[in-house]
Amino acid sequence: MGLIKKLLPVLLGLVGLGIGIGAGIFLRPASEEHAMVEEEPLDPALAPEYAKLANQFIVPVMTKGKVSAMVILSLSLEVANGTTQEVYKIEPKLRDVFLQVMFDHANAGGFSGSYTDGANLLLLRKALLEAAMGVLKETVTDVLIIDIVRQDS
Repeated sequence: MGLIKKLLPVLLGLVGLGIGIGAGIFLRPASEEHAMVEEEPLDPALAPEYAKLANQFIVPVMTKGKVSAMVILSLSLEVANGTTQEVYKIEPKLRDVFLQVMFDHANAGGFSGSYTDGANLLLLRKALLEAAMGVLKETVTDVLIIDIVRQDS
């Protein structure tokens, strides 16, 4: 009986160690060689480019006919590879349609309250993308809000 009491903790420890090693082997990540084979190489010609618009957008927020705050945004456009210069050539037109979208968003209360709420920003980004696609067609694939700040009066 004394020998069993001494061997039982050792046996339980060995069983636990075996289970731990087995679980480690089973759950380990794939080797780097295997992972590199599975990934498809990204063709640089297909990778998007990002065109950062030069100046910030300043949008007034009106409350009862008076400016109660200013919202300042910086935008970048995700565009097809090799089309960044096309974006910069028509930037004045893009700024015009973007400002109209932002003014509409502000007038609908989009920059009031929790203006950085995910759903609220999603609506703004979607509207900006639609406006960009109206100018750039399929060249643009996304509009990125790089910075957004609200300054209350």
